[in-house]
Amino acid sequence: MNITGYNQYKENSVNTAQPEELILMLYNGLVKFIMKAQHAISKNDMQEAHVNIIKSENIVREFIASLDGDYEVSSSLLLVYDYMERRLIEANIQKSMDILDEVLGFAKELRATWEQAMKLAKQPPKKSAVGI
Repeated sequence: MNITGYNQYKENSVNTAQPEELILMLYNGLVKFIMKAQHAISKNDMQEAHVNIIKSENIVREFIASLDGDYEVSSSLLLVYDYMERRLIEANIQKSMDILDEVLGFAKELRATWEQAMKLAKQPPKKSAVGI
């Protein structure tokens, strides 16, 4: 596999993605890094687990930094992201599969919700029953 070509492809994908697609990419990365950390713990590779948990924490911090306070949902998301960040820190200290399972559940649920929101946003508006 040509690593340089793959890296260029990834960079182009990020540079040309719509903002909503970037959020989905971040959720996918979060899920991937948590799962990689779990795999590393199962193989007793604590350094690799640490690296992947830190990557997960960085993504959650990016979510926190990108919240727009003009929307009511932002305050709720801030609470969820803050909780996830604290649990990832605990998981890293303890190298805890249980905590990673918990955070992975949140990450997958948020990703699924975001995917659904993207699908709904792409649908054409429905005509009203009164023809307006």
